[in-house]
Amino acid sequence: MRKVFSFLLGLLCALAATAQIRGNEIRIVVSPDHTDWTYRLNEKCTFTVQVMKAQNLLPDVKIDYELGPEMYPTETKTGVVLKDGTLKLQGTMKTPGFFRCKVKANIDGHAYDGMATAAYAPEQLQPVTTLPADFREFWANTLENARKTPLNPLMTLLPERCTETDNVYQVSFQTKAWGGRFYGILSVPKKEGMYPALLRVPGAGVRPYSGDTYTAPGQVITLEVGIHGIPVTMAQSVYDDLGRGALSGYYNFRRDDRDAFYYNRVIVGALRAVDFICSLPQFDGTLGVTGSSQGGALSVITAALDSRVTFFAAVHPALCDLEAFTKKRACGWPHYFYHSPAPSEKELQTMRYYDTANFARLLNVPGWFSWGYDDDVCPPTSMYAAYNSITSPKELHPYLETRHYWYQEQWDEWQEWLREQLGL
Repeated sequence: MRKVFSFLLGLLCALAATAQIRGNEIRIVVSPDHTDWTYRLNEKCTFTVQVMKAQNLLPDVKIDYELGPEMYPTETKTGVVLKDGTLKLQGTMKTPGFFRCKVKANIDGHAYDGMATAAYAPEQLQPVTTLPADFREFWANTLENARKTPLNPLMTLLPERCTETDNVYQVSFQTKAWGGRFYGILSVPKKEGMYPALLRVPGAGVRPYSGDTYTAPGQVITLEVGIHGIPVTMAQSVYDDLGRGALSGYYNFRRDDRDAFYYNRVIVGALRAVDFICSLPQFDGTLGVTGSSQGGALSVITAALDSRVTFFAAVHPALCDLEAFTKKRACGWPHYFYHSPAPSEKELQTMRYYDTANFARLLNVPGWFSWGYDDDVCPPTSMYAAYNSITSPKELHPYLETRHYWYQEQWDEWQEWLREQLGL
């Protein structure tokens, strides 16, 4: 009997360990009246707001809502009662951009939210930021000076991460004089031969990295880098401490100095990662770069600054049209100055050298983009402004409801495009 009891207890513990919390029984659904969420200028958009519990309307719910251009709502109301669980709200835009309906409710002590964002002539959006006259010269000189410092690469095999098809290493290399080292995880096919390569650049934050042995096992060289000049294989607690301490708000460091701004060494590091890949004897000359959010920005930037990059893919890219706030228009993450006092002219000048929209103007290789209209971290207004600046081959695959994440279908499409460009 004891053995049976022990077995059942163990089974229950195992089931509990594998169970996952997923979704909510109560959902706020906000639906525009156009299925493609796209409208002509001055055309009225009607949002239907529904609060549902177990697929049924929930009556007598109190909601708060915001309505208007993203980040700059023009109508805000609280405590609105939905007698039958439904409410219709309307609005329009006279100028290109995105019109958002954002709804919140607190039910039985739990907070819920929903939103939808209507597009108004997004193809007409242009960046507010301007291209400095010496933009190309500044970055050419910055990279030329950085490359005077030898890479001095170090590679350490990680046997526990190696697979049947790939050897996996932690690598590091110098970025520039006094710039420290970049660290990453390199995967190289075990079979002798020449291979295409993929550089993965990271989203914002401080974390370890596991590398990429999943895109095309045994068929591609991959390098996934961190940006903070620290090893990428330490315990999670180390990164948590740094993220809450010395590296907290790193994206703001020295933002009034174009040569000392934190992203200067980050961008240089991404370009030195290209140098490192190109130095590998197994590399065949085909090179892609990809990432999301901060990594989406770095993908655009790296492809714009290095002609050895043959393609790139950027998902919800950050750092787009940072000066848009001056026109009361949604600006890209990190939303510099949005909640701050008026910036100095020196800060604005610095941002122009790091704005994704300005790098987008320099692109001449194929690019794949994807984002959601409901992204409230990297607003679609800012991303479209950068995207519309691109004159090289490009394609955009929006997934309307996604916020600052991606759907499985979106990920699958992203990966498939990368494999096609790699010739796999």
